[in-house]
Amino acid sequence: MSWGIRSEAIATIYKGAILPLLTYGAPVWIEAMKYRHSRQTYIRVQRLINLRMARAYRTTSSEALCILTGMTPIVLKLEEVVKQYTLKVKQQQQAINLDHDVVHKYWPHPAKVISIQEVENYEEATISAYSEGSKGLGRE
Repeated sequence: MSWGIRSEAIATIYKGAILPLLTYGAPVWIEAMKYRHSRQTYIRVQRLINLRMARAYRTTSSEALCILTGMTPIVLKLEEVVKQYTLKVKQQQQAINLDHDVVHKYWPHPAKVISIQEVENYEEATISAYSEGSKGLGRE
């Protein structure tokens, strides 16, 4: 048995009611986001919502909560809203391709997205990577 409102309902309320309130007039006051106090106020609001959605401990970082819930960090979302607004106002192009939200299970795998380009003046380099924490070849 679970208690409280479901995470999907909280996400709907956040995207439909709270986010539009937070982003209202952003092109006018976006310069205030360069001040730490202003950023922290917005991050705090999003953090409270993300805590409820993820049902996480209050010691979980704001960045980790955004990843767990799949929400864009509020400061980046504000910058996106401002960029969309300026594109619409300037009308630089008729057909503008704007990014849209994609469910995380449909995100492309990073290995498939990165393209490798060969360089003409190639110099050999040695890279050591340790994934299990041993920092050596002989340890098990």
